[in-house]
Amino acid sequence: MALPSQDPDADGTQDAAAPQAPAPDPGTAAAVAAAEAAGLGAGETVRIDSWVWAVRLVKTRSLGATACRGGHVHVNGERVKPAYSVRVGDEVRLRHEGRERVVIVKRLIRKRVGAPVAAQCYIDNSPPPPPRAAVAPVGIRDRGTGRPTKRDRRELERLRGLGTPDAPGAPDVPDTGRRRPGR
Repeated sequence: MALPSQDPDADGTQDAAAPQAPAPDPGTAAAVAAAEAAGLGAGETVRIDSWVWAVRLVKTRSLGATACRGGHVHVNGERVKPAYSVRVGDEVRLRHEGRERVVIVKRLIRKRVGAPVAAQCYIDNSPPPPPRAAVAPVGIRDRGTGRPTKRDRRELERLRGLGTPDAPGAPDVPDTGRRRPGR
């Protein structure tokens, strides 16, 4: 006998206490259905470089292969080569662009899919990304403004803290009493 909270009432509605999953986006649901239809058959495997590209952890497959060859991809704690066959349930650690991604494989796909579908192919256990700097980068010039003048260069050096010893506000540099040759 089923529990009353799971059994539909006489009018066909469920009890209000039962949690209901949110309805998926129709476009995402269609993309997931298409990905499952083109999915792998039983016993087929996927290369790790192809999988990390297909689920959008890297931009290109060659970047995935390069990361594997460079030792930046670990599956279940072991360094792997690009041709390693990944399986459902494997833990994949990828160091890319200064960030470490830790994912658990939920679904194997060979072809690159949209971001919402790709996010359903793994469980993301990655640490949060470092916060971006709140200040704008110092010393970035607009493109096409030409070569900096001597005044512009001095202002850039002052902003970067690389001022010349004679400039006001420059850091104190001990005078050794020696002059550079040629002066």
